[in-house]
Amino acid sequence: MDATPTATTVDVNADLGESLGTWRLGDDEAMVGLVTSANVACGFHAGDPLTLRRTVRAAAAAGVTVGAQVAYRDLVGFGRRFIDVAPDELTADVLYQLGALEAICRAEGTAVRYVKPHGALYNAVVHHESQAAAVVAAVVAYDSSLPVLGLPGSTFLAAAADAGLRCVTEGFADRGYAADGRLVPRSEPGAVVTDPAVVAERAARMILDGRVVSVDGVEIHVSVGSLCVHGDTPGAVAIARAVRDALSARGVGVAPFA
Repeated sequence: MDATPTATTVDVNADLGESLGTWRLGDDEAMVGLVTSANVACGFHAGDPLTLRRTVRAAAAAGVTVGAQVAYRDLVGFGRRFIDVAPDELTADVLYQLGALEAICRAEGTAVRYVKPHGALYNAVVHHESQAAAVVAAVVAYDSSLPVLGLPGSTFLAAAADAGLRCVTEGFADRGYAADGRLVPRSEPGAVVTDPAVVAERAARMILDGRVVSVDGVEIHVSVGSLCVHGDTPGAVAIARAVRDALSARGVGVAPFA
């Protein structure tokens, strides 16, 4: 399982391709110049086909690795509502999303290189065994060489490792942590960190020390194989730039894990 790197490089990822029709979210064009991996929406929680194609094209032109950000079928809720979907249906949903994004990637001269669950699905598979197994089953059926991104200590990564998948642990520079190492729900205070300077310092410490302070003041260990800066966080471009500058100032380079 990929954890905190011992070399002076780290992957920086962001959720992109989340605009829908006339509704615009984030600045994908700017973000692809600041990250090394793009978690591209697959149309279930966000992203229409033209948006996805434009995002993949920009990522490919910038040399950024494309990953599939798979989600519950929940456009209205932006994939941030838990859905008690049957495992076989969830496996099929993930396969459907992988196939859709792969077609767009192929048209733009690139490919899906990894898989990351989104939003409520990401949080559910931290502990939900049947849904974690369903997502893993989809990746194994589609391409067992694809790495998966997930929260350290999650049921999802444990199931993925048991299935022989490469597992990459993820840290969140712009999200609040609970004392147990899980992410604070977005409905609660401290869930999102928006000050670029604060996020940058958190990112540097997570990479160099493997530590972060939870919302209730507890210092916890974090294992970071890839660092996430959300594309929909207010001021996302400034945040990503500050993170890159902070890492560079400390001699940490960036490179995709996939």
